[in-house]
Amino acid sequence: MQLGSEKPTDLSPDRARLETLLAGVAQGDRNALAELYSAARGAVYAMALGILRNAYDAQDVTQDVFVRIWDCAAGYRPQGSPMAWILTITRNMALMRLRGSGRVEPMDEAAWAALPAPAMPAEERAALRAALETLSDAERQIVLLHASSGLKHREIGQLLGLPLATVLSKYHRALKKLRTQLEGDDAG
Repeated sequence: MQLGSEKPTDLSPDRARLETLLAGVAQGDRNALAELYSAARGAVYAMALGILRNAYDAQDVTQDVFVRIWDCAAGYRPQGSPMAWILTITRNMALMRLRGSGRVEPMDEAAWAALPAPAMPAEERAALRAALETLSDAERQIVLLHASSGLKHREIGQLLGLPLATVLSKYHRALKKLRTQLEGDDAG
């Protein structure tokens, strides 16, 4: 398994499509909301899960995010990234949930199983899960956001309130850790 060779943007929804869908949602189009949900659900869930580390809470926040989008889509201005706007809502709602619960739990099997991922054999998925567990919360969140949403590192920095250099450093450190874990000691 080669890390860093895949293009995250291949998994991400098209910016123009998201803007069109958000405009439809702002006009009350339920079909546009359903399409937006299909296009962005994976990234929203990954972000919520990265913050909450609990599958049930992340699923609840994912649903709440799309309710909020339904209510606030008219306020979206297509000057930034629509995915960044959606994930900002996600981040804020997940942080509110986290503050309200006062707890952080390790990610369970259901949480990992619900993460969007390319089709892969169970043993590779388990190896990836174990490797991701070795990352710090910030590293894991940056990697998952980049892989699931296709956001650029600059956008991830803005979303998480981190300087670009910090995001890049954490991302590259995380990839090195993942390579080491996935390739094992026999690589050197």
